[in-house]
Amino acid sequence: MPTSTVQGSFHDDGQPTRLSVVMAVLNEADNILPVCQELAETFAADSSIEILAIDDGSTDATVRKLLEARQTILPRLRIISHPKRLGKSAALRTGITAANGQWIATIDGDGQDDPSAILKMLERATSTPRVQPLVVGVRRKRNDRLSRRLATRFANGLRRRLLNDGCPDTGAPLKLFPRDLFLKIPQFEGVHRFLPALLGHYGAPLICIEVQHRARLHGNSKYTNFNRALVGIRDLLGVMWLQNRTHLPNHLTEH
Repeated sequence: MPTSTVQGSFHDDGQPTRLSVVMAVLNEADNILPVCQELAETFAADSSIEILAIDDGSTDATVRKLLEARQTILPRLRIISHPKRLGKSAALRTGITAANGQWIATIDGDGQDDPSAILKMLERATSTPRVQPLVVGVRRKRNDRLSRRLATRFANGLRRRLLNDGCPDTGAPLKLFPRDLFLKIPQFEGVHRFLPALLGHYGAPLICIEVQHRARLHGNSKYTNFNRALVGIRDLLGVMWLQNRTHLPNHLTEH
């Protein structure tokens, strides 16, 4: 069995953690400090929100910058490291498993996402009667190269047509959902791109909110259009198989 050095966090006021913001990062040393500054400013007033950064085996100074951010900007930051690169989905699952919050919000560490949208997403989620939804921050105006925008549009259209998930932007980094429901679905690299289909299969209704999408602060994306397309097609076929083979009751009766 692998050993773990992950520890939970506790609030000084004794309040339970309402929301865990999980940020998977890989070689984002140039972006971490301004991103953490914005997270600190956004969530400073609410001690029931925790923030976790999961380093997916960075080879630059990302971890050192995260430690600096915790020391100078964001004392509540929890930092967890993978020994090597395992993929974004694995990093997200590490953070979600370690999280204390009932709700999970995911965000990228490159500065393209506006964290203030998370508060609006949480308000929508908690005001939905009787059910716990998946809330997706849909990027209506992508601040990316034309080639990437076209590739994303094609991939989203194909996924939406084959999976009938109703989401125009399944790869959106900003998502909010119940922690316990996420931990029920199978783990595979790329699962974060299929949450509307997978969580919907487990009964979570979808809510889409338009959010701002900004240019990266520094550096380039870790993915190319070509490798994303190849892996995406394989994963799409796998999710179709999972949907077909996962049978869940609409309701239960206890006698």
